[in-house]
Amino acid sequence: MSLTRLLLIFSLFALVGCASGPPKNVDDVCSIFKEKDDWYEYANDSFEKWGVPVHVQMAIMWQESRFRAEAKTPRDWILGFIPYGRITTAYGYAQVKDETWDWYIDQTGNWGADRDDFEDATDFIGWYGTYSQKTLGISKWDAYNQYLAYHEGHGGWKRKTYNKKPWLIKVSQKVKRKAAIYDKQLRRCKDDLDDGSWF
Repeated sequence: MSLTRLLLIFSLFALVGCASGPPKNVDDVCSIFKEKDDWYEYANDSFEKWGVPVHVQMAIMWQESRFRAEAKTPRDWILGFIPYGRITTAYGYAQVKDETWDWYIDQTGNWGADRDDFEDATDFIGWYGTYSQKTLGISKWDAYNQYLAYHEGHGGWKRKTYNKKPWLIKVSQKVKRKAAIYDKQLRRCKDDLDDGSWF
C-alpha cells in the first residue's frame, strides 16, 4: 500500500474521531450547534415530536455526559482498590440505564436506537420528558423538576426521594440555570439555525 493511501486512510480516521468527540465549548449552545451541524436539527426534531424544548434537552445532556457519546458511570471498587464493574449501566449522551433504554425502545418502536447516537439521545430525552409530564404533571419547560424525575425515576419523584439528597437538589438547580443560559443563547442564533445560514 502506498504512503499516500496510508495517509489518506489515517486522515479519514482522524476526521471521524474528531467528529464524534464532544463539542469544544459545552457552555455555549450556539457554539455547540455551529460545530456539530446536524445536532440542532436532531434536537429540534425531538422538540417538534415530543414538546420538550431544545434548551431543556441540552441542559440535561450537559449534566449527564458533557456531550460525550460513550460516557459511563465511574467504576465500582472492592476494598477501595480492586475494580469491580461500573456503579450502574448508565451509558451514552443521556446516561440511560439498560432497563430504561429497553423500556424506551419497547414503547417507541425505535429498534435501531443507540445511546451513543446524539439523535437517539435527544429523542429519548423528549420521550422521557413527555412521560414525566403525562404521569406527574411536570411541565416540559420545567428543567428543574424534569431533571429530578429524570434522575430519580417517576416513582422516586412521586415519593420525593430527592428531598433526602441535598446534592441532587443542587445539581437540579444547576441544570435549571444551564437551561436558562442555553435558552438565552439560543434566542441569539435560532433564526440562523432555522434557515440554515449558520452553516
